[in-house]
Amino acid sequence: MTRGLVLGILCWCSTQVYSQAYKTCTEIGFFGGGSYYIGDMNPGSHFRYSRPGAGLVYRYNLSKRHNIRATAFYGSVYGDDARDNDPTLQNRNLNFQSDIIEIAVGYEIDLFKYNINNMKHPMTPYFFYQLAYMRMNPTTNYNGNNLELQPLGTEGQGTALNRKNNYSLNQITVPLGVGVKINLKDRLAISLEYGIRKTFTDYIDDVSGNYVDPDQLRAKNGPLAAELSDRRIDFSEGYNRGNANNKDWYSFYGFMITFNPFKRNICEMRGW
Repeated sequence: MTRGLVLGILCWCSTQVYSQAYKTCTEIGFFGGGSYYIGDMNPGSHFRYSRPGAGLVYRYNLSKRHNIRATAFYGSVYGDDARDNDPTLQNRNLNFQSDIIEIAVGYEIDLFKYNINNMKHPMTPYFFYQLAYMRMNPTTNYNGNNLELQPLGTEGQGTALNRKNNYSLNQITVPLGVGVKINLKDRLAISLEYGIRKTFTDYIDDVSGNYVDPDQLRAKNGPLAAELSDRRIDFSEGYNRGNANNKDWYSFYGFMITFNPFKRNICEMRGW
């Protein structure tokens, strides 16, 4: 009985210490900034077509150099051939916009020793890598209406006109990025961050391959699919609708405000 009592007390004590460590090594906060995409309607101009982005941030500090992070971001990306300087893209005359919802978890590594609870280690650059779930839904403006593109199969997806099935609106992505975090005071910090997402889809913008025969597409997917598939101004120019060899990317960039809501600093007591 005595042995069981001792074991019970030890288990209770370890649980309390872990619980306190969990609380005092935790950071929570919010993100604000912008989002944009790189793809067939924006082949290589970073920060172009940026729109506001926002999100929530959670960090668990494993040590002064290593952190687990979880984020939930929301943003919007778009592209518009009519606004491009390239005459070929202007002639293609496509446009899209898509909301982006992302939930990610991963690892963050500080280059210098850092502790949000201690002004002796007030600043560090860092980099991160994560695995994320992303939800997209490309739409286009047509006659004043915002129309969802994926159900239309504008490149003949899911028919004999295209070997590919309809693409999924739910995707797995790999966020990668860098930043710098600076303590504003004990338990409060600001981070400036840039992150880009490797995706495994070429359809954030609903553009990937070649034009398909409009009459066959009209017969299989309807007149609206045929109309939105090929909106060229001059139909004698241009063969490829997009470049299927390059996947799309998207980015979130901005600042994060995080704070530790617990005063007692067991992270320091654990001898980081």
